[in-house]
Amino acid sequence: MNDSTSIKKKAKGSRAVIDSLKIDGPQTAQALSERLGVTAMAVRQHLYDMVDKGLVTFEEKKGRAGRPSKIWALTDGANSFFPDGHADLAVGLIHTVRATFGDAGIDQLIAVRTGTQLKAYTRVLERSEGIEAKLDSLAQIRTGEGYMADVRQEDDGAYTFIERHCPICSAAQVCTGLCASELSVFQKTLGDDVVVERTDHILAGAQRCAYRVTPRDNG
Repeated sequence: MNDSTSIKKKAKGSRAVIDSLKIDGPQTAQALSERLGVTAMAVRQHLYDMVDKGLVTFEEKKGRAGRPSKIWALTDGANSFFPDGHADLAVGLIHTVRATFGDAGIDQLIAVRTGTQLKAYTRVLERSEGIEAKLDSLAQIRTGEGYMADVRQEDDGAYTFIERHCPICSAAQVCTGLCASELSVFQKTLGDDVVVERTDHILAGAQRCAYRVTPRDNG
Protein backbone atom coordinates (compact mmCIF):
# COMPACT_ATOMS: atom_id res chain seq x y z
CA MET A 1 0.00 0.00 0.00
CA ASN A 2 1.51 3.33 -1.04
CA ASP A 3 1.47 6.45 1.14
CA SER A 4 -1.43 8.06 -0.77
CA THR A 5 -3.65 4.99 -0.36
CA SER A 6 -2.74 4.73 3.32
CA ILE A 7 -3.65 8.39 3.95
CA LYS A 8 -7.00 8.02 2.16
CA LYS A 9 -7.84 4.86 4.11
CA LYS A 10 -6.93 6.56 7.39
CA ALA A 11 -9.05 9.61 6.57
CA LYS A 12 -12.02 7.40 5.66
CA GLY A 13 -11.69 5.50 8.94
CA SER A 14 -11.50 8.70 10.98
CA ARG A 15 -14.58 10.08 9.25
CA ALA A 16 -16.51 6.88 10.03
CA VAL A 17 -15.60 7.28 13.72
CA ILE A 18 -16.68 10.94 13.69
CA ASP A 19 -20.01 10.10 12.03
CA SER A 20 -20.72 7.33 14.54
CA LEU A 21 -19.99 9.62 17.50
CA LYS A 22 -22.25 12.26 15.98
CA ILE A 23 -25.13 9.87 15.28
CA ASP A 24 -24.91 7.53 18.28
CA GLY A 25 -23.40 9.88 20.85
CA PRO A 26 -20.51 9.31 23.30
CA GLN A 27 -19.35 5.70 23.47
CA THR A 28 -16.41 3.43 24.15
CA ALA A 29 -13.85 2.34 21.57
CA GLN A 30 -15.24 -1.19 21.86
CA ALA A 31 -18.75 0.00 21.03
CA LEU A 32 -17.39 1.96 18.07
CA SER A 33 -15.49 -1.05 16.80
CA GLU A 34 -18.63 -3.20 16.91
CA ARG A 35 -20.65 -0.58 15.03
CA LEU A 36 -17.99 -0.02 12.38
CA GLY A 37 -16.94 -3.65 11.98
CA VAL A 38 -13.25 -3.04 12.69
CA THR A 39 -10.95 -3.89 15.57
CA ALA A 40 -10.96 -1.87 18.77
CA MET A 41 -7.23 -1.30 18.27
CA ALA A 42 -7.88 0.33 14.87
CA VAL A 43 -10.58 2.54 16.40
CA ARG A 44 -8.25 3.62 19.22
CA GLN A 45 -5.58 4.59 16.70
CA HIS A 46 -8.08 6.90 15.01
CA LEU A 47 -9.30 8.28 18.33
CA TYR A 48 -5.86 9.14 19.69
CA ASP A 49 -4.92 10.74 16.39
CA MET A 50 -8.09 12.85 16.58
CA VAL A 51 -7.35 13.82 20.19
CA ASP A 52 -4.14 15.45 19.00
CA LYS A 53 -6.19 17.35 16.40
CA GLY A 54 -8.73 18.52 18.99
CA LEU A 55 -11.62 16.63 17.38
CA VAL A 56 -12.51 14.22 20.21
CA THR A 57 -12.19 14.02 23.95
CA PHE A 58 -12.97 11.39 26.56
CA GLU A 59 -13.92 10.92 30.17
CA GLU A 60 -13.19 7.86 32.26
CA LYS A 61 -16.14 6.01 33.72
CA LYS A 62 -15.81 3.30 36.32
CA GLY A 63 -17.26 -0.06 35.39
CA ARG A 64 -18.43 -2.87 37.59
CA ALA A 65 -15.01 -4.42 37.58
CA GLY A 66 -11.59 -3.70 36.19
CA ARG A 67 -10.12 -0.42 35.07
CA PRO A 68 -12.29 2.54 34.03
CA SER A 69 -13.58 2.75 30.46
CA LYS A 70 -12.95 5.76 28.28
CA ILE A 71 -16.16 7.30 26.93
CA TRP A 72 -15.33 9.16 23.73
CA ALA A 73 -17.19 12.22 22.46
CA LEU A 74 -16.78 14.88 19.78
CA THR A 75 -15.50 18.35 20.62
CA ASP A 76 -16.69 21.58 19.02
CA GLY A 77 -13.69 21.24 16.74
CA ALA A 78 -15.48 18.43 14.88
CA ASN A 79 -18.29 20.73 13.78
CA SER A 80 -16.31 21.62 10.68
CA PHE A 81 -17.06 18.12 9.33
CA PHE A 82 -20.78 18.89 9.17
CA PRO A 83 -22.86 21.50 7.30
CA ASP A 84 -22.72 24.88 9.03
CA GLY A 85 -25.37 26.74 7.01
CA HIS A 86 -22.87 29.46 6.07
CA ALA A 87 -22.65 30.43 9.73
CA ASP A 88 -20.62 33.61 9.41
CA LEU A 89 -22.87 35.02 6.71
CA ALA A 90 -26.04 34.18 8.63
CA VAL A 91 -24.77 35.74 11.86
CA GLY A 92 -23.63 38.84 10.01
CA LEU A 93 -27.00 39.28 8.35
CA ILE A 94 -28.83 38.93 11.66
CA HIS A 95 -26.65 41.61 13.24
CA THR A 96 -27.25 43.86 10.23
CA VAL A 97 -31.03 43.40 10.35
CA ARG A 98 -31.09 44.07 14.08
CA ALA A 99 -28.92 47.19 13.75
CA THR A 100 -30.96 48.53 10.84
CA PHE A 101 -34.53 47.57 11.72
CA GLY A 102 -34.36 46.68 15.42
CA ASP A 103 -36.09 43.74 17.09
CA ALA A 104 -39.17 44.33 14.93
CA GLY A 105 -37.05 43.57 11.88
CA ILE A 106 -35.81 40.34 13.44
CA ASP A 107 -39.38 39.33 14.28
CA GLN A 108 -40.44 39.95 10.69
CA LEU A 109 -37.46 37.98 9.38
CA ILE A 110 -38.39 35.01 11.57
CA ALA A 111 -42.04 35.26 10.54
CA VAL A 112 -41.14 35.10 6.85
CA ARG A 113 -38.80 32.15 7.38
CA THR A 114 -41.42 30.34 9.47
CA GLY A 115 -44.06 30.86 6.79
CA THR A 116 -41.76 29.54 4.08
CA GLN A 117 -40.87 26.44 6.10
CA LEU A 118 -44.50 25.78 6.98
CA LYS A 119 -45.62 25.89 3.34
CA ALA A 120 -42.75 23.69 2.13
CA TYR A 121 -43.12 21.07 4.88
CA THR A 122 -46.92 20.95 4.66
CA ARG A 123 -46.79 20.41 0.90
CA VAL A 124 -44.69 17.26 1.44
CA LEU A 125 -46.34 15.93 4.60
CA GLU A 126 -49.89 16.21 3.29
CA ARG A 127 -49.08 13.24 1.05
CA SER A 128 -48.29 11.09 4.12
CA GLU A 129 -50.89 9.11 6.07
CA GLY A 130 -50.48 8.75 9.83
CA ILE A 131 -48.13 10.34 12.31
CA GLU A 132 -45.26 7.89 11.75
CA ALA A 133 -45.29 8.47 7.99
CA LYS A 134 -45.46 12.24 8.53
CA LEU A 135 -42.50 12.14 10.92
CA ASP A 136 -40.48 10.01 8.50
CA SER A 137 -41.17 12.52 5.73
CA LEU A 138 -40.22 15.41 8.01
CA ALA A 139 -36.98 13.62 8.95
CA GLN A 140 -36.09 13.24 5.27
CA ILE A 141 -36.67 16.95 4.67
CA ARG A 142 -34.65 18.02 7.69
CA THR A 143 -31.81 15.62 6.89
CA GLY A 144 -31.64 17.17 3.44
CA GLU A 145 -31.26 20.54 5.18
CA GLY A 146 -28.33 19.25 7.24
CA TYR A 147 -30.02 18.32 10.54
CA MET A 148 -29.24 14.55 10.47
CA ALA A 149 -32.78 13.75 11.58
CA ASP A 150 -34.50 10.47 12.33
CA VAL A 151 -37.50 9.10 14.22
CA ARG A 152 -37.76 6.58 17.05
CA GLN A 153 -40.95 5.06 18.44
CA GLU A 154 -41.00 4.73 22.23
CA ASP A 155 -42.47 1.88 24.29
CA ASP A 156 -45.41 4.06 25.37
CA GLY A 157 -46.48 4.70 21.78
CA ALA A 158 -45.02 8.21 21.57
CA TYR A 159 -42.38 9.18 19.02
CA THR A 160 -39.07 10.95 19.47
CA PHE A 161 -37.99 13.16 16.58
CA ILE A 162 -34.21 13.54 16.77
CA GLU A 163 -31.87 16.04 15.11
CA ARG A 164 -28.20 15.29 15.74
CA HIS A 165 -26.79 18.36 14.04
CA CYS A 166 -27.85 22.00 13.85
CA PRO A 167 -26.61 23.69 10.66
CA ILE A 168 -27.93 27.07 11.88
CA CYS A 169 -26.49 26.78 15.39
CA SER A 170 -24.35 29.92 15.13
CA ALA A 171 -27.29 31.97 13.87
CA ALA A 172 -29.60 30.54 16.55
CA GLN A 173 -27.16 31.56 19.26
CA VAL A 174 -27.61 35.23 18.34
CA CYS A 175 -31.30 34.89 17.40
CA THR A 176 -33.03 32.44 19.75
CA GLY A 177 -36.35 33.07 18.04
CA LEU A 178 -35.19 30.79 15.22
CA CYS A 179 -35.40 27.76 17.52
CA ALA A 180 -38.71 28.82 19.02
CA SER A 181 -40.18 29.19 15.54
CA GLU A 182 -39.08 25.70 14.50
CA LEU A 183 -40.98 24.13 17.40
CA SER A 184 -44.03 26.02 16.19
CA VAL A 185 -43.46 24.86 12.60
CA PHE A 186 -43.27 21.21 13.69
CA GLN A 187 -46.49 21.52 15.68
CA LYS A 188 -48.42 23.19 12.86
CA THR A 189 -47.02 20.88 10.20
CA LEU A 190 -47.84 17.69 12.10
CA GLY A 191 -51.33 18.92 12.99
CA ASP A 192 -53.61 19.32 15.96
CA ASP A 193 -53.88 15.58 16.58
CA VAL A 194 -50.47 15.51 18.26
CA VAL A 195 -48.54 17.47 20.89
CA VAL A 196 -44.92 18.35 20.13
CA GLU A 197 -42.56 19.08 23.04
CA ARG A 198 -38.84 19.79 22.89
CA THR A 199 -36.96 17.48 25.28
CA ASP A 200 -33.32 18.10 24.31
CA HIS A 201 -31.74 21.25 22.93
CA ILE A 202 -28.27 21.64 21.43
CA LEU A 203 -28.14 25.31 22.43
CA ALA A 204 -28.71 24.26 26.03
CA GLY A 205 -25.70 21.95 25.90
CA ALA A 206 -27.36 18.71 24.81
CA GLN A 207 -25.80 16.33 22.29
CA ARG A 208 -28.85 16.68 20.07
CA CYS A 209 -32.19 18.39 19.64
CA ALA A 210 -35.11 16.06 20.33
CA TYR A 211 -38.87 16.43 20.30
CA ARG A 212 -41.43 14.15 21.93
CA VAL A 213 -44.50 13.71 19.75
CA THR A 214 -47.61 12.24 21.39
CA PRO A 215 -51.24 11.86 20.33
CA ARG A 216 -53.36 14.68 21.74
CA ASP A 217 -55.83 13.64 24.40
CA ASN A 218 -59.12 15.12 23.25
CA GLY A 219 -61.05 13.60 26.10
